[in-house]
Amino acid sequence: MPDDPVVTDSDKYTVIFENERVRVLDYVDAPGQHTSMHHHSAFVLYALTPFKRRLTLGDGSTIIREFETGQVLWSPAQSHMGENIGATDTHVVMVELKDQNHPIQ
Repeated sequence: MPDDPVVTDSDKYTVIFENERVRVLDYVDAPGQHTSMHHHSAFVLYALTPFKRRLTLGDGSTIIREFETGQVLWSPAQSHMGENIGATDTHVVMVELKDQNHPIQ
């Protein structure tokens, strides 16, 4: 399984809260920046800024996602790498659910 995003992309992900049930991450990147392949357990994402990203999933498929400020997304667990393909910074808060199938290290 790909690594923890806080390890692979420590310049972009910051843990802002963690307990036995959840981990809350702050994520920021600039246009043109990308992440390494990493894994998230199931999560809720809250967009603090509008942005556009291309995600490449673990199976090689791609998804383009665009968000407006205040939009919320639920996602099952997934491995991906992301690239900011828009004209604005990406800034989100992610709440990862800890589970026994994909524990956060």
